[in-house]
Amino acid sequence: MDVKGKIAVITGAASGIGRATALKFHAEGAAGVVVADLNEAGLQPVAQAVNGLAVRCDVSKEADIQALVAAAEAKYGRVDIYFSNAGIGTSPGLDPNNETWDLMWKIHGMAHVWAARATVEKMLARGGGYFIVTASAAGLLNIVETAAYGVTKHAAVAIAEWLSIAYGRRGLRVSCLCPQAVRTGMVPGDGGSAGGDGILSAEAVADEIVKVMGEETFLILPHPEVLDYMRRKTADYDRWLGGMQKLYQKSESTQASPFKS
Repeated sequence: MDVKGKIAVITGAASGIGRATALKFHAEGAAGVVVADLNEAGLQPVAQAVNGLAVRCDVSKEADIQALVAAAEAKYGRVDIYFSNAGIGTSPGLDPNNETWDLMWKIHGMAHVWAARATVEKMLARGGGYFIVTASAAGLLNIVETAAYGVTKHAAVAIAEWLSIAYGRRGLRVSCLCPQAVRTGMVPGDGGSAGGDGILSAEAVADEIVKVMGEETFLILPHPEVLDYMRRKTADYDRWLGGMQKLYQKSESTQASPFKS
């Protein structure tokens, strides 16, 4: 899909990958960009930069997502691209806080479901659209520092897969963004275990998103090494688990997770 002339909605757009993608979509000629985030103060400059609409949205609430889509439709008449990008970090290990787990299930899981409910059938009625889910390489490979992040990002990948399976032949294009470390507020320092192949800028990730949208392929892998890691994982699962165990021990002996919220 060519972004030019399209109406896009982006969540988690006040900073990081969301902000960079909003700017990229605007530069590529999008007809309208709706940016959403809980951070209203950070959101307004982004909306001004893309001459778009800013909507405060808590993606852990289905009603907020419905209101976001309604606001986009009220201003632009339709949604062609929905980038379900918002995410949060968590504490190391199993994280004893059940409320954090519940919130991550909602933001990394149900938020994509709720957004699809609000947009997909309307897209199909107009002949098609594009739905992008931000997961993570952690959703394909897991991550050693934190259980909640890896587990819920696996859910994000599965939701994106299901959307492609169910709607791909009806005109819905679906992509799943799975980077390793990206220089955002969630990944300070050296990026932990996710930083081994370098920390990319959010702008580089946005460039890759637009490139893959043009190709209409499922996985968006700004770190291409991830594909090789996936192949090693499936080729010999036990060996892969052994390697991850070593990586866990190394991480445990150095520092706490970089994914604290």
